[in-house]
Amino acid sequence: MASYSEVPPGNPTAGEKIFKTKCAQCHTVDKGAGHKQATLNYLAFPMQYIPGTKTVFPGLKKPQERADLIAYLKNATA
Repeated sequence: MASYSEVPPGNPTAGEKIFKTKCAQCHTVDKGAGHKQATLNYLAFPMQYIPGTKTVFPGLKKPQERADLIAYLKNATA
């Protein structure tokens, strides 16, 4: 499993683009939403993290993409 200590610094602008192209069709961003270790693990391995999910999202395999998306989510929900 991935850990936040292993995540490179993220670019929120790049993360917003990732969110709009890969996440926004099913998810929204709300102020005050929290981010947990589960978010990082889900982004890396969605099928393993939520067995039986109907999602077609294969995950973000590149650590930088995960970092960018998390940076965007942190800013957008602060």
